[in-house]
Amino acid sequence: MANLHVLDHPLLLHKLTLLRDKHTSVKEFREIVSEMATLMCYEATRNLSVEQVAIETPLAPMMAPRIAGKKMAVVPILRAGLGMVDGIVDLIPSVKVGHLGLYRDPETLEPVEYYCKMPRDIAERDVIVLDPMLATGGSAAAALRMLKGYGCRHLKLMCILAAPEGIACIQKEHPDVEIYTATVDERLNDHGYILPGLGDAGDRIFGTK
Repeated sequence: MANLHVLDHPLLLHKLTLLRDKHTSVKEFREIVSEMATLMCYEATRNLSVEQVAIETPLAPMMAPRIAGKKMAVVPILRAGLGMVDGIVDLIPSVKVGHLGLYRDPETLEPVEYYCKMPRDIAERDVIVLDPMLATGGSAAAALRMLKGYGCRHLKLMCILAAPEGIACIQKEHPDVEIYTATVDERLNDHGYILPGLGDAGDRIFGTK
């Protein structure tokens, strides 16, 4: 599929299995989500441009590659997306973090915005939208629309697992956006949850029901 990257690395698949297990504790679940975000960010930033700079090692001068001043931001979709932020900040400490609060109406399954706070220069940054679950795709599609409204031109979407319906939604509404996921599950159930999935990611990250 166009712009779909399924990151089926053995480490990611192993950690995903732990997330799916209903016996995994809140502490473990939260830690694994963060670890997976770090591993996935490594792949999602693979195409960052670099420049050659002069340095000196303890033995000799040399020209060495350095990231070419790229401005980046991550925007977690609240609240589950928060669980992925620290894993990326650990890898890229200079990254700016925006916050976008959306919830899914239980009747219509449509996203409803309740909070938005972005860096002032968000339009100048390469942005990765974070949401552990790409289910119907409604919330992610709405988030991407909002960011495009802010002038963002370089957008990626990172999720831990996705349903075919969610992927189709993003590819239809935002064919320019690359999707990064660790796996694509079977389908959605009648309530819009991913099967076999891992339950409600937000509830499992924060210990709520």
